[in-house]
Amino acid sequence: MQNIDTTPVPVDGARIEVIAEGAGAPVLLIQTALLADEFLPLCREPALAGFRRLRSHRRGYAGSSAVGGVHPITGEAADCVSLLDALDIGRAHVVGLSYSAAIAMQLAADAPGRVHSLSLLDAPPVHVASSAAFRAANAELARHRAVHGPVAALDRFQTLLLGPGWRCEVERVVPGAVAQMTRDAATFFDSDAAALLSWSFGAADAARIRAPVLYVGGSASGRWFDEVRGLVRDWIPHAEIRTIEGADHNLALTHAADVARVLADFLTRHPLPGGGRGVR
Repeated sequence: MQNIDTTPVPVDGARIEVIAEGAGAPVLLIQTALLADEFLPLCREPALAGFRRLRSHRRGYAGSSAVGGVHPITGEAADCVSLLDALDIGRAHVVGLSYSAAIAMQLAADAPGRVHSLSLLDAPPVHVASSAAFRAANAELARHRAVHGPVAALDRFQTLLLGPGWRCEVERVVPGAVAQMTRDAATFFDSDAAALLSWSFGAADAARIRAPVLYVGGSASGRWFDEVRGLVRDWIPHAEIRTIEGADHNLALTHAADVARVLADFLTRHPLPGGGRGVR
């Protein structure tokens, strides 16, 4: 059985919960929005057993400190740097999913010496040609939250994504997820959504990314995410693009084994000298 260690790490006046599994080169998996442990199925896949998987719980989620107002994407990236410092990790493989792919990109641009490789799973469609429709959908959710509260807005959002049986679907792959999502719904609607929509990032920022880049998307993720794939090609010409057939935006939950194999292949081809410690 692999060692699993849950540790609260002090980060700039807050405490960020980190779950560490396994041994080997460090892989920082930055928590996405809403579902604190969406990376759990991926981390349990045998393909990643040779890596030290570090799952962070961002401010406002699970056992981490509460978030104070809107925490910007740049602030989230700075938290990741502080987290690596606290864990005495100079460089790490970094993985971001949906919302946290924005954080991962910002981290790789702002602190390129800390990111050995960058893996992005279905990054958010904030800057694509059809971003107006994405923003309008978020505005509608914000109105629903304002009138009915965060828990009702959570149910509406998840029903749109997964259907009326979303609770059973999510609980099946991440036990305890429904209670966690319900408890932390306000963070998603009141901080994360605003932070993402105000995220300023473009080609000049992407040009600061020096690490090898892997972009993984689902073949059925939809138009918005198809456009993100094209944008990543334009912004980061050296990025490897992989598609998980049959997967939609929930690919880390529904196709964890496929994603893990693609990720492990990429990480293995970009080994981290010295395990990442002490290298800045």
